[in-house]
Amino acid sequence: MIVVSGATGKIGTEIVGMLRKQGKEVAALTRNPTMAQVPSGVHAVPWNPSRPQMPDLPVDQIEALFICPRAMGDQHPGEVAKELLASAVDRGARRVTLLSAVTVQFGGGYRRFAKTFETIEDAVRASSLSWTILRCTDFSSNAIAWAPQIRSTTVVRGAYGDATTSTIHDRDVAAVSAETLLDDDHSGCSYVLSGPESLSQRDKVQIIGDIIGKQVAWQEISPEEVREAMISRGIPPEIPDRMLGYLADHIERAGPSSDTVERLLGRPPMSYAEWIAEHREAFQ
Repeated sequence: MIVVSGATGKIGTEIVGMLRKQGKEVAALTRNPTMAQVPSGVHAVPWNPSRPQMPDLPVDQIEALFICPRAMGDQHPGEVAKELLASAVDRGARRVTLLSAVTVQFGGGYRRFAKTFETIEDAVRASSLSWTILRCTDFSSNAIAWAPQIRSTTVVRGAYGDATTSTIHDRDVAAVSAETLLDDDHSGCSYVLSGPESLSQRDKVQIIGDIIGKQVAWQEISPEEVREAMISRGIPPEIPDRMLGYLADHIERAGPSSDTVERLLGRPPMSYAEWIAEHREAFQ
């Protein structure tokens, strides 16, 4: 059995589906298993970072564990990960894959966010498991935050329009995650995962407009205005802080990119335009 934390999030949902299609028995750790929508045959298992030990599972032994940092909670996520890892070892686990961020390796944004990823990376490396760390760029799915503005005004009001990053498709992250959970060849590897091209915020808005067949404009506003607008919609302050801090550091220098997805999967990474095309209805 493979255990996936953060199993109902964007990446976790994709991983669970991919593993299930390969015939693997999967346990999806979730805070609310009664509400979790998981593929047929997947075990939705209650788990909360306040009680981080491995929960009761329908099998005695597990094969591998996927760790999503956001699932580790806001209080002492490194310690939560450490306890989960230790109980996974007790269940016979051999491998662990951690979803991390490129800021650990390349910097960018507020230091406190990279530090959180670092503490969990340290816990993974200190475990007795065969580990793989996936340091990702920003996700294509972040574009969904612009959808309400585009639907109502066809104008995106944002900050740091010239900030350039190699945005990665969620499904590529999931595919690499599934690969590393199943194969010991990736033991001890820290991979940088990115999309195929560097795009500015303005470029991304242009792509959305091209795909939905509308003229979508970028309107530059201050970071403070962006932050206030996001918080007013009920978004936790850490989300705009994380996003704006990262973008601010990639105005003068583009964010990192790599060929890892193509090397590991044997195909080019999926583009930002492909993600938008798959979700065009959200912007129309």
